Amino acid sequence: MIDNPKGESDLAAVARRARAIAGANGGYFDPQNAPVGLLVSDGKSIAPLRKARLLSGVLVITKTRVEVIRPGEYSSRKNIIAAVQCGPFLVDGGKPVAGLNETRPARRTFVFTSGADRGAIGFCSTVTLAQLGDILATPELKAHRALNLDGGSSSAFWFNGEHGVVSIPEQKTVRDFVVITPK
Repeated sequence: MIDNPKGESDLAAVARRARAIAGANGGYFDPQNAPVGLLVSDGKSIAPLRKARLLSGVLVITKTRVEVIRPGEYSSRKNIIAAVQCGPFLVDGGKPVAGLNETRPARRTFVFTSGADRGAIGFCSTVTLAQLGDILATPELKAHRALNLDGGSSSAFWFNGEHGVVSIPEQKTVRDFVVITPK
């Protein structure tokens, strides 16, 4: 998690500075750019865990694990390096979560885990939450748990691959970013 409290940087600039392999926008924020829900960056707690229906999951990174968990499973005593609270949960136990919205397609970013040390971030354009849950639950992706990040105009994705950089910029300033860096 890279905090962007003043909204001065975009994802592409942050990813390049961090020497990232990939990145996406992070969690929700209010009109004053304050995080809505848990935010931990570089081991420092910036905003506390909140109870809210939309904030149904937490991406947690420690030195040895990447996890997508429910807020009730969260413990601040886990040597957490980074965390962000978002939602809704899209996949749980390898199955799409029931009751996801089926009517509002939008740009979406997400994270998913497929084991204790495997995680991925991604971007999907013009899908509903229910469709995204179905996509991520396919056997090819092997997502055990998946979580929606802040979407719509906040959605941004950046990837530096062997054929160059792919960058889908956010349409407005965002509070924080999820980046994947080499070990």
